[in-house]
Amino acid sequence: MSKTEPFWKTKRLEDMSKEEWESLCDGCGRCCLHKLRYEDTNALAHTNVACRLLDLESCQCTDYVRRQRKVPDCVSLTPAAVREIDWLPPTCGYRLVADGKPLAWWHKLVSGDPDTVHQAGISVRGRAVSERRAGPLEHHIVDWPGQAARPKRPAPETPPKETKS
Repeated sequence: MSKTEPFWKTKRLEDMSKEEWESLCDGCGRCCLHKLRYEDTNALAHTNVACRLLDLESCQCTDYVRRQRKVPDCVSLTPAAVREIDWLPPTCGYRLVADGKPLAWWHKLVSGDPDTVHQAGISVRGRAVSERRAGPLEHHIVDWPGQAARPKRPAPETPPKETKS
């Protein structure tokens, strides 16, 4: 019996169902961090300042359905946009699939667990601040959102040791 390949290995982004498309998001929250684009050089600077709708613990949008009404410059990812946007993190599931690369071991579609993105240290959990508290974005410029992370594999669970009585 042959093993069926997962959809992200066999389908183009344009051919995915809405459910498949949405599941490519690894839930890291990096795309929800503010970025600065310098007009004179077009250079990009990442910040650790999150959109006001991002839950800093779950790294999920608190109003995903209406996010573009509440945050007009929130980008709606499409297959074309994924190929054009230069600020998606190198670990982004959409970007990886668009580039024909495999999803990382910590991606929920590979691991089967949506928490592995946090356990591996990929998400913004514990590293981002809400825009409501941040102050000037220029005070929050960081490199890590645009860099490939060095994920931490969780320690394997060890069975409890037997005690002799």
